[in-house]
Amino acid sequence: MPFIEVGKLRTHYELTGDKEQMLVLSNSLGTDFSMWEPQMAELQRHFRVLRYDTRGHGKSSVTPGDYSIEQLGRDVLGMLDSLGIERIHFCGLSMGGMIGMWLGTHAPDRLQRLVLCNTAARIGTKEIWNARIVTVHKDGMKRVAAAVVERWFTPEFRASCPDAVAKAQQMLKNTPPEGYAACCAAVRDMDQSKEIARIKAPTLVVYGGSDPVIPVLQAQFLSDRIPGADKVELAAAHLSNVEQAAAFTGAVSNFLAGRDR
Repeated sequence: MPFIEVGKLRTHYELTGDKEQMLVLSNSLGTDFSMWEPQMAELQRHFRVLRYDTRGHGKSSVTPGDYSIEQLGRDVLGMLDSLGIERIHFCGLSMGGMIGMWLGTHAPDRLQRLVLCNTAARIGTKEIWNARIVTVHKDGMKRVAAAVVERWFTPEFRASCPDAVAKAQQMLKNTPPEGYAACCAAVRDMDQSKEIARIKAPTLVVYGGSDPVIPVLQAQFLSDRIPGADKVELAAAHLSNVEQAAAFTGAVSNFLAGRDR
């Protein structure tokens, strides 16, 4: 399995496809890069795709201390530099979308197009994140996984697609508690409400009409605040790339290729 070592961080990644344009996929809190599996067959037809496990997740290093979105964004830049990759399309979901916003405002020369999925300039409150951090440190991931997965998918999807839900829940359970808690702190401490107005890359905001994590108004704030941003609503909760895989993949692929939906 390929790894990149930058400083004290060892990042697990996968680079597939042979197309000229490069697409980086950044996963949500509590998942590894396999969350993008529903998109891979189609996206590899058009792009060279780089997936990676965020610091503290999957097979990447669990470094000590609280993380920050800036740190996670610089992890992406370090990975790209190590691979000799200059410019990319970037697609991030939830925490991955917050990383994308940071890249859009702090490394604009590296981005061609940006897709922000089921994310917001600020997610939740400090009280909510602090309570989750305490729970994870005390009880581990099992208790958190059961509660979080109910917010990731609508009741209808949980009833009709139990295998997909079980797979997502297992990803949560497998996430290192220390890494998960450190990334909770990164999300807790980030508010990019003002900075996102500086994003210059063409941007698509994807959101779920039934997402309890990111209310529709928060998602629409992104598309209103980011100059020229487009938006698409899917009939899904938080992991819209899983719950509405075909519609999600089509919207992202068309946008990155500059095609009308």
